[in-house]
Amino acid sequence: MNYDLIVLGSGPGGYVAAIRASQLGLKTAIVERESLGGICLNWGCIPTKALLKSAQVFEYINHAADYGIKTAEATADFAAVVKRSRDIADGMSKGVQFLMKKNKIEVIMGIGKVKSGLKVEVKLADGAQKELTAKNIIIATGGRSRELPNLKQDGKKVIGYRQAMVLPEVPKSMVIVGSGAIGVEFAYFYATMGTKVTIVEFMDNIVPVEDEDISKQLLRSLKKTGIDIMTSSSVESVDTSGQGCKVQVKTAAGMQTISCDIVLSAAGVVSNIENIGLEETGIKTEKGKVVVDGFYNTSVKGYYAIGDIVSGQALAHVASAEGIICVEKIAGQHAEPLDYNNIPGCTYCSPEIASVGYTEKAAKAAGYELKIGKFPFSASGKASAAGAKDGFVKLIFDAKYGELLGAHMIGANVTEMIAEIVVARKLETTGHEMMKSVHPHPTMSEAIMEAAADAYGEVIHL
Repeated sequence: MNYDLIVLGSGPGGYVAAIRASQLGLKTAIVERESLGGICLNWGCIPTKALLKSAQVFEYINHAADYGIKTAEATADFAAVVKRSRDIADGMSKGVQFLMKKNKIEVIMGIGKVKSGLKVEVKLADGAQKELTAKNIIIATGGRSRELPNLKQDGKKVIGYRQAMVLPEVPKSMVIVGSGAIGVEFAYFYATMGTKVTIVEFMDNIVPVEDEDISKQLLRSLKKTGIDIMTSSSVESVDTSGQGCKVQVKTAAGMQTISCDIVLSAAGVVSNIENIGLEETGIKTEKGKVVVDGFYNTSVKGYYAIGDIVSGQALAHVASAEGIICVEKIAGQHAEPLDYNNIPGCTYCSPEIASVGYTEKAAKAAGYELKIGKFPFSASGKASAAGAKDGFVKLIFDAKYGELLGAHMIGANVTEMIAEIVVARKLETTGHEMMKSVHPHPTMSEAIMEAAADAYGEVIHL
């Protein structure tokens, strides 16, 4: 069975690469061991957003009086909330199945392993082996929940994100280890559902990859909802021998013991590079990642790698972009390397976070002289009308040329607003051009124009 391209893994990197390859006339097959769509569609991006939407609706109902609406006391049917999330994930996976058929991509369900000579060995569900050959092979096997040495996951009391999406009932209390996107999103979800949540973060700030101003604002917002947050702290051990968990936390003030029902390990993801034939094929890895060049060539000709298994941000949209660039280069198209400094990051807790480019600290470290503009949503008419005044937009410009170095937002719907900044940076838009671009009123996006004006001392509504 000969193909122009075989893709190992059908997440947002793999299936997008396969579709683009088919569009470019390449005979393509995709190998998947579990479900089409990978972690993102089945256990990550999509089902978590469904859970978060249910939490947001529940929160709206509980605060209906703030909007002049009287309601009876609302209760959450947790099983129905989880079922809705799973149904949406199943629907999205079926959508990928349709796209595979539409684009005439052969789907082979089984456990794939790359071999020398541009071959992929697939172990099928019935135990049979199938060997495929191709001119090109893209490895897109994604990642999984990182398991810390002192925080072994048993899937019941100490869990990862997959179990967190399908718990049989709402726990009374939960300790979340790690405050990245996964940690704070589940913290918001479970706190809204009624769980007493404690976040333990090793770094000095929560959401540590974000600008420090964003971290401080989110800390205030989450504390207002009753979430306890411990920074500069680490979980040393968890005793699960009793009915619940006893969590030993090392803090600056000494050791503390926290009792809870569930511990959620949200300490990031680790690449799926084991047992897929990399060693036998001679494909070079470094620090748990496959080594690639700007067009995703591995150290062995004809083999490529994209997504969570290569260095760069472990994000679905990054994997998709990498897949498209990789395939277009294979097909002889004019492809440009991905600009990893113009990748937006979004976190869907409440308030939402969206950012792109340099943080203030990183821009200063890079030697730039800065102009910084900031506009709070407390001064936004749309935010006030929506009852969503928490947060702000912060823009960072190079003082010399007006280049937009970075943008950092926290507030309602900012994950929808960040694309404007990505396009502006791609087009090398200056601060003056942004403030002179008329934004509609009343909208949350006006805060972008106002923040740009603030950087140059021309802000109107502050």
